[in-house]
Amino acid sequence: MIIPYLTHSTHLRESLLMFPRLFLSLSLVPVLFAASAFANEPFEYQDINPQQYNLSARASEIDPRAKEYPEIKFVFGSKEKPQDVEHASVDTSVTPRGKLVIWMMGHNQALFDRLSSYGLHAIQVQYARAWFGILAQGNPVGEHARGNIRLEAATGEDFSDELDLAKPDGMEERALQFVKWLAKENPEGNWEYFINEAGDELRWEDVIMSGASHGSTTSARFAKHQKVSRVVALCGPRDQYQVWQSLPSATPENRYFGFSHVLDSGWIDDHYCRSWELIGLNEFGPIVNVDENKTPYGNTRRLITDFDVMGNNGRAHSSVVPGRSAGKDADGNFIHEDVWRYLYTHPVEEVGDPTPLDNSCVKDQRANLGEK
Repeated sequence: MIIPYLTHSTHLRESLLMFPRLFLSLSLVPVLFAASAFANEPFEYQDINPQQYNLSARASEIDPRAKEYPEIKFVFGSKEKPQDVEHASVDTSVTPRGKLVIWMMGHNQALFDRLSSYGLHAIQVQYARAWFGILAQGNPVGEHARGNIRLEAATGEDFSDELDLAKPDGMEERALQFVKWLAKENPEGNWEYFINEAGDELRWEDVIMSGASHGSTTSARFAKHQKVSRVVALCGPRDQYQVWQSLPSATPENRYFGFSHVLDSGWIDDHYCRSWELIGLNEFGPIVNVDENKTPYGNTRRLITDFDVMGNNGRAHSSVVPGRSAGKDADGNFIHEDVWRYLYTHPVEEVGDPTPLDNSCVKDQRANLGEK
């Protein structure tokens, strides 16, 4: 039996028993039918008490097929100290955009509060992801080795010879099972909209892949493989000795967005500018300093900040995500609210003017190590 960790009020659940909704039921088949009905049209919430819902549940309880991988310290923990809790947010008082953000890092409620306020659905899933830290450690390593590891971790399919991951433990299946659970547990949020008619996949065209650091890197690698609505890469992507960034992309290149601090070591060492150019983001505008320009930043896809982090590279790395390291004004308000809204909601068809490649940004970092 699944014991959810819920923050929304229980009286709503009681009310739902008295006011059944069209397309909605606690059984799976009607949920999938609802997904089909909503598939090609916008929806409105039918919530008698519109509000932000923050929900959570354990991945191992949602899907009994889920496994632990202690070799990467990916374990479920105990009932008292669970380590596989997944999180979701939606605000039914805001007009829905019909887009689902999959956050590929640890839960960040400050970010989820903002995503919900934009009219986005958001989930954070627990999946076996840390393989890139222990595999593909040779020198030199194959130019697609780490990218293939990331792709297998994301899909649960066999892309890497170094990894044998079960399908239920990849991000794709974890996200699908979580959204199915949310569709039953939180019908107010219309989560069923993001499940395809067959009930066996998410509707990826309405999914925004996003993460910070390694989460942004895996998000971008997955989007090369699977067409998605958008990619938001915070302090990333990197994989500086890999070339998957230049592979043909299932996701159109104008749908990738990046944001970095200039004192982040990934920026200083050209990891991010390299990835952005290999993906092709220079075709959609120049690099823009958000502290010197206002939204919509010339419709570019490449944003940087240089606000004062007291020379702290570690803080710089995490400063582009809402949280303690982010920039604040004298009143304690985040200074990059407009940036985050732009990254997640700016119309993808609105793009800046092409710019030439930056020769000072080193694309072939392998050559600098004498690797061939």
